[in-house]
Amino acid sequence: MCSVEQKPVFRDLTAEDPEPEVTEIESFCMNCHANGITRLLLTRIPYYKNVVIMSFSCEQCGFENNEIQPGGAFAELGVRWKLRVENRIDLNRQIVKTDYTSVKIPEVDFEIPAQSQKGEVTTVEGIIARVISGLTQDQETRRAEHPDAAAQIDAFVLRLQALKNIERPWTLLLEDISGNCFVENPEAPSKDPRCDRTDFPRTKEQDHALGVFTHEEVSATTNGDASEIPEIGSYDGMAAEEVLQFRTNCPDCNAPADTNMKLTKIPHFKEVVIMATVCEACGHRTNEVKSGGGVEEKGVKFEVRIAGRDDFSRDILKSETCSMAIPELDLEVGGRALGGRFSTPEGLLQAAVHQLKNAPGLTGDAPAIAQEKLAGFLEKLEEVLEGKRSVTLILDDPAGNSYVQSLSDDPNVPDDGLKITRYERSYDQNDELGLNDMKTEGYEQES
Repeated sequence: MCSVEQKPVFRDLTAEDPEPEVTEIESFCMNCHANGITRLLLTRIPYYKNVVIMSFSCEQCGFENNEIQPGGAFAELGVRWKLRVENRIDLNRQIVKTDYTSVKIPEVDFEIPAQSQKGEVTTVEGIIARVISGLTQDQETRRAEHPDAAAQIDAFVLRLQALKNIERPWTLLLEDISGNCFVENPEAPSKDPRCDRTDFPRTKEQDHALGVFTHEEVSATTNGDASEIPEIGSYDGMAAEEVLQFRTNCPDCNAPADTNMKLTKIPHFKEVVIMATVCEACGHRTNEVKSGGGVEEKGVKFEVRIAGRDDFSRDILKSETCSMAIPELDLEVGGRALGGRFSTPEGLLQAAVHQLKNAPGLTGDAPAIAQEKLAGFLEKLEEVLEGKRSVTLILDDPAGNSYVQSLSDDPNVPDDGLKITRYERSYDQNDELGLNDMKTEGYEQES
């Protein structure tokens, strides 16, 4: 009995795979009302994400239509981008805008609601140009039939043209409840000086708009029968030596894969949950570490001095709320960029190098990207990994769920190359962790 080769659901279009799997569906033609054919192709855009390419054609009237839909999962959190547009470089920034992205420009009281346009990869200038094109499409007819409305549109178009000419700085606000919106950083790998990103938890209504429902909500809609829904998020009672395994989908190609989960204890710290996924179809591997406890009373900041190869030996637990910075290289990495992982200083730096080399927007041919600057930065990181450059690795975790091993004789006492600072969280940090809205007393009285 021969085994069938398992291929990724989403895979690259290459010469080695000359016959990709295309699904054909008989569809209704919106032009002549006859039946046409819709072809679906699941593929991957390099350095971006999985997509579904849809192509419709009608043999009766010749009408054709093409569309691209994202094929990946929604992010755990929504995202807000605030961009201060001050020069031509900002107009050339690449924007990944999904169906759920709303666009606002406060200076001209302008808004594009979410789900009013299809997702696209464009630029800041492209967003303005598309709006101007839409407003001026029927202006000649409008001037003849409704001159007052046409005059108002002409005046508004002039204001939009002023934004394109950057007669004065203006602000672009993007909000995406799916979390898949992206704004290019032309100063990468340095911190973006004019753009701020904020992640936010979705409301129940926003989850429902995305088709995301909790276990209890699904149980209620199925008359209480939720026996087939796995309870993955709970690890209460998990034995310390037990490895749990459950079926999931590969985050890269979406093929069926196995995820292993194990509860373990880090000495002198706390219990953590280690999760690892290996995809047999595409070979993708991922591992993640989550804290086994809640948010600590105080945040923690670690300053690790790296002056040679010997400093790479200490263990580090970096939670997904922990940001990483290297002041000497002007590097700042958000907590979710590298995710939660149990590693070493060398492992964290290697992960940063890997993500920078493969990040979307850093590998394309966009005119705003300085490839020479990125290459020089990666060269400096390689010097650190080779022990030729001394730097300070700063790990800042507002949740207090990160850990750095001390190399002194007493593991509870920091060594000379490690500085630990515990601090009171700010209101914004508590808000990002969801602590400001958490009610721990009298909650049973609320309906």
